Amino acid sequence: MSMTEVVQIITGFIGSLGFAFLFNIRGKRLIAAAFGGFLSWSLFVVFNMFINNDPVNYFFVALLVSIYAEVMARVMKTPTTTFITTSLIPLIPGSSLYYTMAYALNSDFENFLTKGLYTLQLAAALAIGIIVAVTGARIISKLQFKKLA
Repeated sequence: MSMTEVVQIITGFIGSLGFAFLFNIRGKRLIAAAFGGFLSWSLFVVFNMFINNDPVNYFFVALLVSIYAEVMARVMKTPTTTFITTSLIPLIPGSSLYYTMAYALNSDFENFLTKGLYTLQLAAALAIGIIVAVTGARIISKLQFKKLA
């Protein structure tokens, strides 16, 4: 792992910490939320070493980080969104969105479509990863509830 990647991972932690402050998260939940950002970018860097496909990486990272958020929500008795939103902040495709809009404003429609489709793939991968994890957690929760009843 290069020094650039280490700096990116630390920045992911700091960025998530900033959003956790912004969302008024306090105490031990603050560290858990910021650790989610550290985890999300760390996983992305590791997956990027083995899989050279950003949308696939985004899906797996979103899936694993959403599972982390579900577990932390139950441990800390806090809504899952507290951890999902702050943990996935480092993965938001900001530069892709920026370049998509820049190409559109400059009437470069070929690059606009290419970058726009890529940005949509990243966003869809994040959304599908979250949906799979949250749905799985709900199914497991309902099965456990039925066993207790």
